[in-house]
Amino acid sequence: MRHRIELRHLQTLRALRQVDSLAEAANVLALTQSALSHQLRELEQRLDVPVIVRKSRPVRLTAAGELLADLAEQVLPQVEQTEQRLAQLAGGQSGRLNLVIECHSCFNWLMPVLNAYREHWPDVELDLSNAFHFDALPALLRGDVDLVVTADPDTSLALAYAPLFRYESVLVLAPDHPLMKVPQITAERLAEETLISYPVSKEKLDVYRLFMAPAGTWFRDVRQTELTLMMLQLVASKRGVAVLPNWAVADFAAQNLVATRSLRKGGIWNTLYAAIRPEAQALPYMAHFIERARATCFETLKGIAPVPE
Repeated sequence: MRHRIELRHLQTLRALRQVDSLAEAANVLALTQSALSHQLRELEQRLDVPVIVRKSRPVRLTAAGELLADLAEQVLPQVEQTEQRLAQLAGGQSGRLNLVIECHSCFNWLMPVLNAYREHWPDVELDLSNAFHFDALPALLRGDVDLVVTADPDTSLALAYAPLFRYESVLVLAPDHPLMKVPQITAERLAEETLISYPVSKEKLDVYRLFMAPAGTWFRDVRQTELTLMMLQLVASKRGVAVLPNWAVADFAAQNLVATRSLRKGGIWNTLYAAIRPEAQALPYMAHFIERARATCFETLKGIAPVPE
């Protein structure tokens, strides 16, 4: 007997309850919006009742949709917990997960991921550090660390890269900075500014690799800090400009503490990856961490986009 309600339907209703639009729900579920719409129509045909209010913004569930979302909240955590226990029984229930962050703006979303992860994998030894003072990818290849969050994959190394999401690197300025008035940002004009950045080599920075290096130029001066908040304070006080992921500055820009601009028409976009050793792909606790990290990003970060398949 084929049940009319499947787990994927419950996952969809849970996602719709958590976000404001079909597009956002599609991102959370790693589906295209058309695939999500097709799934909803199929479910409504099976049940002979609508589950969402069409053309509502934010998206609203019908009474039937709310009933299914309530069921999802009860059932899915039990299913996920059981899947984790089964995975532990199948092997790989304990181990080491030493994480290194090359994306220095990622700590804010990573900490909730780690807190939830510890509950599911209490026997996995977790450690977290940044890559300010060493080359993380060679360390990963040697086995010194186990996962690196990076936006600069090295394809010459025998590593596996799991894409997490795409993001735009935006220019961050004081709201009344003169560059807010120019029609287009150019590398030559940026070369007159002081860059506020994290303490890494310029080769690790998106703004160098994707914008300044192709133009053969660089900033007149660079000032470094390990703290994002300090960086934004320096920008707000006109000590320089910064280039950061769009999601890292969205809330500050919304409060008019700083302003942002795209570096070119359409923006400069890059992909954030979780890098692991190829053999680690078979470890259940590693796969779950990557899946949970990706899902959390789409639930919490503004302005990111899925990586095209």
